[in-house]
Amino acid sequence: MRRWQRLVKPLRRAPHGSVLRLSPPEVLLIGFALLCALGALLLWLPGSAVRPLAWHEALFTATSAVTVTGLSVIDVGHDLTFTGQAVLLVLIQIGGLGFMTFAALTVLLIGARLPIQQQNLVREALGEIAFSDVRHLVSLVILFAMLVEGLGTALLAAHWVPEYGWRLGLWNSLFHAISAFNNAGFSTWSDSLMGEVDDPLVNGVITLLFIVGGLGFVVVSDLYRQRRWSRLAMQTKVVLLATLWLNLIATAILLGLEWSNPKTLGAIGDIFGRVQAAWFQAVTPRTAGFNTLDTSALTNASTLLTMVLMFIGAGSSSTASGIKITTFVVLLLTARAFYRNTEQPTAFGRSIPQETVIKAITVALAGVLLVVLTLFGLTITDPDKRFLDLAFESVSAFGTVGLSRGVTSDISLPGQLLLGITMLLGRVGPLSVGYFLATRRARGVRYARGDIQIG
Repeated sequence: MRRWQRLVKPLRRAPHGSVLRLSPPEVLLIGFALLCALGALLLWLPGSAVRPLAWHEALFTATSAVTVTGLSVIDVGHDLTFTGQAVLLVLIQIGGLGFMTFAALTVLLIGARLPIQQQNLVREALGEIAFSDVRHLVSLVILFAMLVEGLGTALLAAHWVPEYGWRLGLWNSLFHAISAFNNAGFSTWSDSLMGEVDDPLVNGVITLLFIVGGLGFVVVSDLYRQRRWSRLAMQTKVVLLATLWLNLIATAILLGLEWSNPKTLGAIGDIFGRVQAAWFQAVTPRTAGFNTLDTSALTNASTLLTMVLMFIGAGSSSTASGIKITTFVVLLLTARAFYRNTEQPTAFGRSIPQETVIKAITVALAGVLLVVLTLFGLTITDPDKRFLDLAFESVSAFGTVGLSRGVTSDISLPGQLLLGITMLLGRVGPLSVGYFLATRRARGVRYARGDIQIG
């Protein structure tokens, strides 16, 4: 009852002004939900679409953009006008960097100072605990995003402007650069980037954009400040090494699984083109959502591998989602410590606290539970669809990836609403779990120990 009262009356009076009664995850969830509603209204307006969009089409598209997912029930390039595509791009940018960052930036631009409560909200939104100056933190995030997206736009324009002309070439370059950096996966082309499957410039720029966007702002800021491997924080080392090895291993596996598949790598003539395509397909499930191969044509083994990669996701405090690669690494290190019969998992000469292990287990379990519940619901709302397609869609929505086996637009209205909720919870959920674990209160009563057999 108290929680509902806080939602109805989020502010309470205090001697020095109003105080926000909501927790950071509640503020983020409400903020994202309101952005989804506003975005849906803007996309629903006549000037945003070539044809009248149904309310659920506008809502699903806006939710997918705000949560930087990329799943779509419409053809962005054909169904949306330039205005509609611009609205979509703004939603992607806000959703990727976090609406709290933009709210803080707005306050800073008008010369106001953020209260302590709002400063904590920004830190929670970005997963940043090291900075004491929120002004510096927000400025770094915005400037870094603008720099990377601008550089990506320029490089892509060098390829697409000669082909499509200045207006369309620049717009496609800007749209894909922002969509890639924010790990959204929206494209102005119906087949995503399948037409650029063997182009080294497009493959290199797009993958670099969503890898950098998926590292996390904490990692980027640490790299900027230290610049020496020995001085880097433990999280930075874990994210960099895990990202590298996960991408390389996934690429090698996909090369082996799809090399002779005539519908994917087998259709590409030269070896370098096949390696490019395998690399792109291995990296994009880390919540990027673009594809240069037909996802529905992948073998069952490659599809399962893609689902695992989508579930893992990328770095914490990044534009990506999933359980996060740090969570995955902590789980692996915990298992290694158990089999070695050691007390604590370790990495780089440092031990990992028990609280971190509990967080990792809880976040992973919450992710599994959300995917299972979503899949269970889809099997009820869309019993005529293939189970593998629905499972793939569920994991893609949770990880806010955007990859699909071509069934998104054919899913029923209840199924689309369920996927929309999953995208929203997948974007905010891990943060919520981590926050409530970090702020849990110690109980005054301790219970006697009880033993339970495991395994």
